[in-house]
Amino acid sequence: MIEIIAITLWVCFTAYAIWYFTSAKHYVPLTPREARLLWKIHKQTAGCDSKRWREIRRGRKIVGFACECGYKYMQKRPIVASPPQPVVTQSMATIYQKLHRT
Repeated sequence: MIEIIAITLWVCFTAYAIWYFTSAKHYVPLTPREARLLWKIHKQTAGCDSKRWREIRRGRKIVGFACECGYKYMQKRPIVASPPQPVVTQSMATIYQKLHRT
């Protein structure tokens, strides 16, 4: 009887841990410029005729937008996700110099 209870508790704990690490998310702040750009992309892809949008805020941070047509976008990221890696761009001159060193 005790073994069944222990197994059940471990199964519940494992299921919760899997849910937490894969589904639990938090809001990621956007700049007003990013929110406006995402709204313009929504208008183009959905063929939306709306003229206005509003910011969705959590606290003092913008986390999404709501369009007049009823569409809502909220920027979320899994809790355990690592931060995005910075994109490093190099000029052609720098690449050429690295390839042709003497």
